Amino acid sequence: MSLLLTFAYCLVLSYHSGMKLVYTNEDRFLVFNARNILEHDNIDVTLKNEFIGAAAGDLSPFDTWLEIWVEDEFFNKAKRLLLPLTETDNSTEWTCPVCGEANGASFEICWNCQKDRS
Repeated sequence: MSLLLTFAYCLVLSYHSGMKLVYTNEDRFLVFNARNILEHDNIDVTLKNEFIGAAAGDLSPFDTWLEIWVEDEFFNKAKRLLLPLTETDNSTEWTCPVCGEANGASFEICWNCQKDRS
């Protein structure tokens, strides 16, 4: 299938009535994790842009991110299940509760003692 046909298919899918975009991220591992969370709770998902990465030079990077779409009836439940993935506050530095070391906002694990941020 040509790249143009793949892109056209993705556009048609995005306008499919009855479905809503519930999650997208540039990190494919996070998207697959979100998919697993939803499927574990028996919510059927549709992945969009799964094979469009080859068009990254011709399209905006945001347009090539992997997306998870769900049926309208499951949208609110899906958003609620995925809330923990989107509500982490990484805007400020944090201090490790174990060793007292200051860590940058992007660190989830203390760089000094390797303990979790929690």
